[in-house]
Amino acid sequence: MKPKALRKGDTIGLIAPSSPVSKKRAKACIKWAEAAGYNVKWGQSLFESIGYLSGSDELRVHDINTMFEDSQVDAVFCIRGGYGTMRLLDKIDYELIKGNPKVFVGYSDITALHTAFLQKTGLITFHGPMVASFAKDGLDELSHLYLEKAIMNPEPMGEIKNPPEVPIKAYNKGSASGKIVGGNLSLLADTMGTPYEIDTRGKILLIEEIGERPYNLDRMLLQLKLGGKFKDAVGIIIGDFTDCEPEEGKGSLTIDEIIEDIVVPCGKPILSGYKIGHCSPNITIPIGVEAFMDCDNMRFSITEGAVL
Repeated sequence: MKPKALRKGDTIGLIAPSSPVSKKRAKACIKWAEAAGYNVKWGQSLFESIGYLSGSDELRVHDINTMFEDSQVDAVFCIRGGYGTMRLLDKIDYELIKGNPKVFVGYSDITALHTAFLQKTGLITFHGPMVASFAKDGLDELSHLYLEKAIMNPEPMGEIKNPPEVPIKAYNKGSASGKIVGGNLSLLADTMGTPYEIDTRGKILLIEEIGERPYNLDRMLLQLKLGGKFKDAVGIIIGDFTDCEPEEGKGSLTIDEIIEDIVVPCGKPILSGYKIGHCSPNITIPIGVEAFMDCDNMRFSITEGAVL
């Protein structure tokens, strides 16, 4: 289920379904959207804070449901991640979302929403930059290019290319085609054993992470492996693993060694090193569309348009 392409002059709904931002930063998000040529509506969650949450569960889920229900809102942008979307999964009105498909953008903690929306409603969503991270200084050129390609152009995005100075690594040979799913590794692991557990059967799995020690990456990747997620997938794309360094003075495996121990034995094509996730640039990837990867030629392409 594809949303309509976003166009200048459309209305963007801004929400904070996870953790809060300062009032100053929330206002900067609104100003960015207006300066970019959009009308803006914002949810109460932009200006609420309860501990590490941007308001109560009821308020945050109300913002999600209201933005999808509002016929004047053309797209829904999350302003930041953090923590909190898992609390909302059993409270969201999926039938409402199914009847009102819209562009939905975010990453990190928003992974839980991407997965639930796709599996409960079929909605194509977008793993891409969140407004609070670029509202002040704007998006870098590559991030801006891929975001617009994804949400404003009905044509397939085509080949995903890193900056020239950032190499890609292939762990296994071969190629694969399938719908791309996934996102933040922590959230994918957290949904295991729940009704919102990610389905990787016949799909290309995307994973990225930030701020986890290598032994935590080991544990979460092993959880996906033991749950059959690598075996079920046809291929794996590994994005950025930002600030995932070992504790100083402590012995550790490297990220490469962990991937070689846990992920590579699945025998599926694996491409690693893409600037997807908690990084700059942050390349937007539509979740739920057809993609193609080729380890022999080091290529990863989005082969299906994500918007109408």
